[in-house]
Amino acid sequence: MEFFDVIKNRYSVRGYKNDKVETEKLNKILEAATIAPTGVNFQAFKIFIIETEKNKEDLLKIYNKGWFVEAPLVLCVAVNKSKSWNRPWDAKNIADIDASIVMDHIILAATDLGLGTCYIGAFKNYEAIKFLDLPEEYEPVLFTPLGYPNADRSNRPRKPVDEIVEYK
Repeated sequence: MEFFDVIKNRYSVRGYKNDKVETEKLNKILEAATIAPTGVNFQAFKIFIIETEKNKEDLLKIYNKGWFVEAPLVLCVAVNKSKSWNRPWDAKNIADIDASIVMDHIILAATDLGLGTCYIGAFKNYEAIKFLDLPEEYEPVLFTPLGYPNADRSNRPRKPVDEIVEYK
């Protein structure tokens, strides 16, 4: 798929088939994640691949939507804020930005391979930390189901360019 086809075809999938995600496709998606740029190339993140079927109960504690556990896999990007880059002039830690870039690479690669995803940021952090058994320095930032779509895209209105862009 051409790049603009990928970004036009990507949507938040809220319904999945139970069809297995092929290992080759998962590996390509993970490769895309590893080449995502991070602040000063610190790469202070981990990706967790969760098999939905055997973890359904725990996943629903993290994000209680039935479609979240329909796909065969759920992925999580977690960051180590103590090893992420901080801007020297204001000490802003960019770990969440890094995690978002990594997840974006995952989601766009999945779209290119015919798979569906949905950014999940509104999850119960404490349940995710407990389930993933994260050490104190790690924090989960984003989740996504990963599987073949079984739900149509809802055409949500997009603002026109001139409404969101300002030239100075």
